[in-house]
Amino acid sequence: MNIEFFIAKRLFFDKKNKHIVSKKIINIALASIALSLVAMIISVSVITGFKDEVRNKAIGFGGHIRIINYDSNLSAETQAISQNQAFLPTLKNLGFIKFIQVFATKPGIIKTEENIEGVVLKGVGTDYNWDFFTKYLIEGSIPHINDSIRINEVLISEKTSKLMGYGIGDNVYVYIINEEGKTNTRQFKVSGIFNTGLEEFDRLFVIVDIKHIQRLNNWESDQVSGFEIVINNFKDLTFAEYLVREYVVNYHQDNSESLRTESIIRKYPQIFDWLSLLDMNVWIIIILMTLVAGINMISGLLILILERSSMIGILKSLGSPDHSIRKVFLYLSGFLISRGLLWGNVIGVLFILIQKYFKLMPLDATSYYVSHVPVNLSIIHLAVLNIGTMVAVLLMLLIPGSIISKISPEKTIRFD
Repeated sequence: MNIEFFIAKRLFFDKKNKHIVSKKIINIALASIALSLVAMIISVSVITGFKDEVRNKAIGFGGHIRIINYDSNLSAETQAISQNQAFLPTLKNLGFIKFIQVFATKPGIIKTEENIEGVVLKGVGTDYNWDFFTKYLIEGSIPHINDSIRINEVLISEKTSKLMGYGIGDNVYVYIINEEGKTNTRQFKVSGIFNTGLEEFDRLFVIVDIKHIQRLNNWESDQVSGFEIVINNFKDLTFAEYLVREYVVNYHQDNSESLRTESIIRKYPQIFDWLSLLDMNVWIIIILMTLVAGINMISGLLILILERSSMIGILKSLGSPDHSIRKVFLYLSGFLISRGLLWGNVIGVLFILIQKYFKLMPLDATSYYVSHVPVNLSIIHLAVLNIGTMVAVLLMLLIPGSIISKISPEKTIRFD
């Protein structure tokens, strides 16, 4: 039998200690641990939820990986590539790829009597996955794009709709300047209005039938700006892009256009660099909350040791070594910390679930890109926070445990 564990268990469940002085100190320490864990759970959940939300919105506009012409630059004017590539069947069979879709872009200007707005016409085909825009569609319907005829329906953002005064069914006139400097005008009809909260993207993109872009660029029906690839897990992006690049290069044929790959991180580095900086905030909160919990628990353990000095003296007189007695108090501290962590988990998870399903805490979407505080409840994060807090606080408790070696059995027993 583990005698140290047995003694600690008896001390922890001893109801006679209900009114001793240390009880209040211990309760304060437990409340500190619980509140510290609540702060850590909420911080990690909100930051990871916010990062996922903003990241998924950026991915919704451009996919995880794009395959484009090597000569295409950062502008919306792209060089054409063939839609029929030898590597596509191989890529589609890769397990980490969710889907592949074609796209084409063309810059243009929307003009009314009162306002003028620069936009990018993004052409999509029948293979386009509409899940992203369906999620953020607030009015109207998705354009019904088909292979036979060119559809004049377009999808615009709520920002563009309010700025230009457009509603469902209204005609939108887009002005495009061609290579000769001449202006072409295209008339579209508003089919649906979306709002993702990512204002820069919402005001920029107008979703149209890809056949319009092909006609404006004098392309063939099988020519596009490139391919957008969506993968199953963002964490696999680096490996996925490397593998896709290898297939694209290996299938390159003579007299065909040179292709290159571009990840969403390289496409919009300012967004992902900003999101990476948020991790520092989480680490600062975790370190501070762990220190607060540890310091309060040290105070509680010191009170326990002083209050149980007579017990320590008796154990020493019976031949128990110092390290054995320290283990008793470490076990006891483990029981107490576990109780604090239990309450911290209950409160923290309850808060996350309430916010997730009821969205009680709104945000200004113009400033934060989301209309409410996003949360992400992860079992892995909870496990890491609980185990990490337990280990860190127990390590901190080794410091006051050294006081046990200085307690004299004869003096404590005589004093008692």
